[in-house]
Amino acid sequence: MLQEASAMGLLRTILIILLLYFGFKILARLFAPLLMRFVAKKAEEKFGQQFGGRPHPNQTRKQQKQKEGETVIDKMPNQDKSSNEKVGEYIDYEEID
Repeated sequence: MLQEASAMGLLRTILIILLLYFGFKILARLFAPLLMRFVAKKAEEKFGQQFGGRPHPNQTRKQQKQKEGETVIDKMPNQDKSSNEKVGEYIDYEEID
């Protein structure tokens, strides 16, 4: 059995698609600010935990020992490394025009 598509069925399908599209747009305009506020709040909490919230236990001890404006070097570079004086051979050349 073959069914034929009617003009009324096509019109009804197009109308349903348009209603869903415009309904989604209206709901998105209503709920987008709430969703963005929620996402911003979560990002702020995560940022606060990483940088300003609870400090790492090793950092608190270091901060108590050092005064404001004081420069502290955690690791000194190795002094036993010597630079290699002979890098290569210098070759003089002339440009030919």
